[in-house]
Amino acid sequence: MGHSTALLTDQYELTMLAAALRDGTADRPVVFEVFARRLPEGRRYGVTCGAHRLLDAIEAFRFGPDEIDIVGNFLDDRTIDWLRSFRFAGDIDGYPEGELFFPDSPILTVRGTFGECVLLETLLLSVLNHDCAIAAAASRMVTAADGRMLFEMGGRRTHELAAPSAARAAYIAGFAVTSNLEAVRRYGIPGAGTSAHAFILLHAGLAADPEATAFASQVASMGPMTTLLVDTFDVRTGVAKAIDAAGPDLGAVRIDSGDLGRHARDVRAQLDDAGATETRILLSGDLDEYSIEALRAAPVDGFGVGTSLVTGSGAPTAGLVYKLVEVDGIPVAKKNSEKATHGGEKRAFRRIDHHGRAVAEIIRPPKSPPQPTLRELQASLMRTGVRTYRETLADMRARLATGLQSLPAPGLDLTPGTPAIPTSMET
Repeated sequence: MGHSTALLTDQYELTMLAAALRDGTADRPVVFEVFARRLPEGRRYGVTCGAHRLLDAIEAFRFGPDEIDIVGNFLDDRTIDWLRSFRFAGDIDGYPEGELFFPDSPILTVRGTFGECVLLETLLLSVLNHDCAIAAAASRMVTAADGRMLFEMGGRRTHELAAPSAARAAYIAGFAVTSNLEAVRRYGIPGAGTSAHAFILLHAGLAADPEATAFASQVASMGPMTTLLVDTFDVRTGVAKAIDAAGPDLGAVRIDSGDLGRHARDVRAQLDDAGATETRILLSGDLDEYSIEALRAAPVDGFGVGTSLVTGSGAPTAGLVYKLVEVDGIPVAKKNSEKATHGGEKRAFRRIDHHGRAVAEIIRPPKSPPQPTLRELQASLMRTGVRTYRETLADMRARLATGLQSLPAPGLDLTPGTPAIPTSMET
């Protein structure tokens, strides 16, 4: 058995399993749904992301000897025996990756026995809440960039194991490249990298002009199409030395500090005067969707984004929950006024007008009659424990781009507002 994901869970899942096995309810057929009661503050849409990673994790959810050693400290023999042979054998439907979602959208439906479904709660939510949050933030940055390239460079601002999945989510949302090489290896995302101020400062004391020396070394190593970081000392002087090192064929310059808009305008003029008209200008330095939008009027070719991206730009979780909605075919619902749920299994559709514009999210009972203006959103992800969903990242990127184009214009505003389209619950 490969690396198990079985301990990526909370102990209370196993507490419920043990009690259900004891009282005979663990085998009752149930339906759980993943949804968001509301979008993060100010957001107008959510982005579904992480299904492939989740299915990988479910396939590896096995209790081998190492896992049994841990849970055996607090579980009875009956539960331990059950876990030794555990394999998820249920069905999962869900929104494919890159699909938009809105409040109450059932982005994942899990069917099976209570015992097998309850075990997956923490795993499901940890994968989806992270990836959906990053994808939504990245999507807003893509909108703000208005066609300019975006570079994911947040690996140093998040957990090392989260960095590749953050890069994946950003790529699905429309980022062009990542600096994280594990994401390049694991997901086939295009990689790119410049250099840091440390490389220039390394040459201090060794050369009369450490910046010029560092630039010459980088160009000799990587070729003139490399990207040179020009703001270690003085931007204008740095650009002049970059052109001296690489010539007019210099690939790009990166500016990481100061008044980025003013620097970009001055540098563009300086590059053009030197004949480096094709040299791109890249900006970085604690950017988010708002600062990117503010820089749209500047002559900028791309933006590098780190911290704001990998932390969800103010919304580090998508606010998704996993709730039991049906037992033995009978709808069940939580009645608390603050956290009420809608009982019964549901199917999700999007109403599209004759212009191809999305106008509403429609949540319906499973056997509702078809309507020509409704596009079904859920797809089969797993049947009897066997994976049925595989797509390329290109498919996911295209789906999200198309979905954003279908929203009414206010839905793409970065300013706080209501969801781009309303959700209607049919009974």
